[in-house]
Amino acid sequence: MRAARAIIGRELSLALRSGGGAGLGLAFFLIVVLLAPLGVGPEPQALAGIAPGMLWIAALLACLLSLDRLFQADAEDGSLDALALSPLPIEAIVALKALAHWLTTGLPLAVAAPLIGVTLQLPAAAQPWLVASLAAGTPALSFLGAIGAAVTVGLRRGGLLLSVLVLPLYLPTLIFGARAVAAAAAGENPWPAFLLLGGVTLGVLAGAPFAAAAALRANLR
Repeated sequence: MRAARAIIGRELSLALRSGGGAGLGLAFFLIVVLLAPLGVGPEPQALAGIAPGMLWIAALLACLLSLDRLFQADAEDGSLDALALSPLPIEAIVALKALAHWLTTGLPLAVAAPLIGVTLQLPAAAQPWLVASLAAGTPALSFLGAIGAAVTVGLRRGGLLLSVLVLPLYLPTLIFGARAVAAAAAGENPWPAFLLLGGVTLGVLAGAPFAAAAALRANLR
């Protein structure tokens, strides 16, 4: 537990100090959503129609921004080798780093989402479901991103390849998350889409650390 707390504290400190976690992701999220009315137009009905999908796409891209530094910085300064020799298994280290990424990226997006949803004329009935879907779905984005970050850790300028690898894996989370919010906004039952979103997240949380750890072991050999 002491080693786990040390890794979480280190990751949070680095993300908050460099601005690459909460600061950059949240700023990007705000910019994308605030620019949407300029491109679509100020009509409330048009904005309300695109709000669920736009909010989820912005959150997805915001989570993607800082993924390339999840393991790359540690690989460059030798910290990754030291972490691999720590008492914790690599799977636990991957899970802790992905958790720290979610705490500094996904969680702030879920907290800020209701205020941004008002900008896109999202109905009040859908606001709780927006927060719930982002809180339930963004962990999957961080953990899936850890797989891509582990695969590309040894590559220079691997950010583009990371995006190509990870974006297709994000599609189920994006579809079910946006569908839950859209159903709530239309007065329909959002529970089926939300439960599928939760199932996807649980599956990702169970399998992603092992896949990312296998990729890291291959790169460390």
